Parts: sequence; structure tokens; C-alpha cells
Amino acid sequence: MPAARLEVLRVFVAPDGRGGNPLGVFPDPPAPPEAAMQRIAADLGFSETVFVEDRQQCRLRIFSPSVELPLAGHPLVGTSWLLHEEGEAPDVLRPPAGEITTWQEGELTWIRADPAVAPEFDFLQLDSAEEVHDLTASPDDGERTVAWAWADESVGTVRARAFLPRYGITEDEATGAAALRLCALTGRALAIHQGQASLLHVQPAHGGLVELGGRTRSEGRRRYGGPIS
Repeated sequence: MPAARLEVLRVFVAPDGRGGNPLGVFPDPPAPPEAAMQRIAADLGFSETVFVEDRQQCRLRIFSPSVELPLAGHPLVGTSWLLHEEGEAPDVLRPPAGEITTWQEGELTWIRADPAVAPEFDFLQLDSAEEVHDLTASPDDGERTVAWAWADESVGTVRARAFLPRYGITEDEATGAAALRLCALTGRALAIHQGQASLLHVQPAHGGLVELGGRTRSEGRRRYGGPIS
């Protein structure tokens, strides 16, 4: 295969442009063979990489450096934003987990998903946002730990850090799937400040679904000619 177009994004950036979780998206079908997708994701080293298999149907695959994920938040938000930017404005994305509704509202790109089909995490609530901020590693030595605390419970602001070696990620800068599950756990809308400077918005929706939104910025385009075959 020839070198493929790779779009590099930051998803869930703060209003001032800081933070955001890096994401690689290969937007042009055909996607490489499945085994090559995993090798490419490991080679790139992003917490997730997306391969668009069919742009018309918005079918896509999501890989962390070590595993394929049926659903993940920042890949879906970022890919939806990219397709909007390229003029396609999808209203549904189709990862392996099934149809995911998506839309844009001002600066935010949103998805609506079932948190029960997201990857699983171990949530550890700490006593203060400062305690979460000062962590240098997973506080329970877990492999899928999301440490969190209320920054201001009255308005629903949260401080969070995610330590995810089970998914090939030492610490994730912004974890949309965990935000989906935390919204379901707390039962309320949240503004989640994660990692160094990222910001994720979640709110409950009908039928046990959760809406997840955030800002995306482009980090540029590359030609990728790594382990494709």
C-alpha cells in the first residue's frame, strides 16, 4: 500500500486551546488489514488511532496501542469533528459498538452513547481535587484506575486522572469513555478537568444514554508509511 493520509488531532482541549488528547485518524478508505491496524496504532503510540473503513456509512475501527476498542470517546468526538471539517457533517458514526449519534453545537462536538458498552474502569474517589492533581502514579497500583474528586460538587466540576496500562496507556490525558461511565455513576451533568489541561463535558440523556462533548483542534497532516502490510 502507498503512504496513507494521517490527520493528527487534539480532542477535549480547554477553551484557551491547552490540553487535549492526541488522536490519529486515517480518514481515507480502504483501511489496512486488521492485523496491520494494531501494529500501526502501536507504532504511532497515541492513546487511540482511528481507521475509517467507509466514509459514506461512517464505519470505523478504534485501536489503542495494545487492543481494539468497540467504543471510545475521544476517537469518536475527534473523528466526527474531522468529518464535519471536511464537509460531510455526519449524524451517525458506526464503530464496532453500533450506531453513535453525533452533532455539533457551537465549538463543541457531541456524541450520544451507552456507557455500558464503553471499556471498563475502576473509579477511585479521592478527598480533594488537589489530591488528584498531585498524583504521580495510580493511587491503587491498578491497571485501569480513574482517580477523581469533586472540584465543586454544587456545579458539577470534577478533577480526574486516568492510569490505564491495561489498555497500553500509562496515563491518558482525556478519557471520553471514562467520562461516559462517571456521568452514569453520578447521575448528573459534569465538567471534567482531566490530565494537564483537558476539559470534557457530559450530561445524562434518555434511556440510560450519556452525551459527551468537547473541543477539537488539528495538529496537522502527515503521510504515514509505517507497518501497513
